[in-house]
Amino acid sequence: MNYSQTLDFLYSQLPMFQRIGGAAYKTDLNNTIALCKALGNPESRFKSIHIAGTNGKGSVAHLVASVLQEAGYKTGLYTSPHLKDFRERIRINGKKIDRELVTQFVVSNKEKLSLIQPSFFEYTFGMAMDHFNRENVDIAIIETGMGGRLDSTSVITPEISVITNIGYDHIQFLGNTLEKIAVEKAGIIKPNIPVIVGEMQSGIKDIFIETAKCRGTDILFADQEYYANSIKLDDDLEINLVFDVFREDKLFLSKIECPLTGIYQKKNLLTAIAGLDTLASGSFNLSEKHIHDGVKNVIKNTGILGRWQVLNNIPLTICDTGHNKEGLQALISQINSISFERLHFVYGTVADKNIDEILAILPKEATYYFCKPDIPRGLDADELKVQAKSTGLKGNSYPSVASAFEAAKENANSEDLIFIGGSTFVVAEVI
Repeated sequence: MNYSQTLDFLYSQLPMFQRIGGAAYKTDLNNTIALCKALGNPESRFKSIHIAGTNGKGSVAHLVASVLQEAGYKTGLYTSPHLKDFRERIRINGKKIDRELVTQFVVSNKEKLSLIQPSFFEYTFGMAMDHFNRENVDIAIIETGMGGRLDSTSVITPEISVITNIGYDHIQFLGNTLEKIAVEKAGIIKPNIPVIVGEMQSGIKDIFIETAKCRGTDILFADQEYYANSIKLDDDLEINLVFDVFREDKLFLSKIECPLTGIYQKKNLLTAIAGLDTLASGSFNLSEKHIHDGVKNVIKNTGILGRWQVLNNIPLTICDTGHNKEGLQALISQINSISFERLHFVYGTVADKNIDEILAILPKEATYYFCKPDIPRGLDADELKVQAKSTGLKGNSYPSVASAFEAAKENANSEDLIFIGGSTFVVAEVI
């Protein structure tokens, strides 16, 4: 079995939520528990940090990993989904797992794991835990795939748990209210393990407070203890976000520079800093310089992609993986802060998402290039165009993401803005 055949096995033989949706969803952790046991429980042999949330969990994971790398810790990073390369999901100090090791893991474990029939995500999680254990990482940052309580990653016992925020996403699995979704995310809170929640959101804060109380652990809301007093963004959009961070009205970190220039990253950075501060109060040696350098070098250290990523300057071309209502609202706010003549919006989404609320908030004055991401879950571009037209959005449908992007580039002049988004998978095909 070569690497290409290994990927075909992982994608085709096992359910993959990102591709097919609900058929891959598991309602308990029995498979993951059996999987880890078959592998010798590698997840219990190194320290870890667990990160959940609706928006921002990937950015927080990469920021925390980068700082720990700068502090000299051998740092594993497990995230999903990948954008360009399956191996993005499993990294150590920014280096993707070798192709040979991906194949070796599958070949070595395929027979015994066939009795368990793990899903794609479970298989990949097991591979990551095995890799981190074999490479003797000092700590691994583990991002949930979806939810928290029933997510495969919930079998770990971390140093800290982090929940970025709560919004409406995957409601067919997690619940159709913020309260129900919060209960699922709060499922990662474990006894005596400190938990950091990024935002104190009215109506659901008590869910986290009560869960932490019941499990005998401390809880900290990052936005109540930390704040940034300013954000400065240079006109060319290539200068880092720069701001001071305060804790309890005292200057905590000065002139933090972040190359992830989506303004929404302020929340993510404060959440990451709160988590790092909690780690530093324990057994981890983290200095102010480690945090400065880790944040400043997050792209170089971790290879993070698709977060307000500038693909071209003339015309200005930006992509972002934000895909739910809350994420897109933040993106639209930043789009509205930019000077341009016309907005060209390359937009695609998945079929199992309720997009009525999302279409209603998209800019009416933009020209849209509707497309279908190249996955079975993708929403047909013509159907998307019809739905969008009913909300006042104007544009044409295209047979692929690539053709939609090419049409946008052909129609845009040097003073226009091209934005690509709506789905992680649309962004993946562009970059």
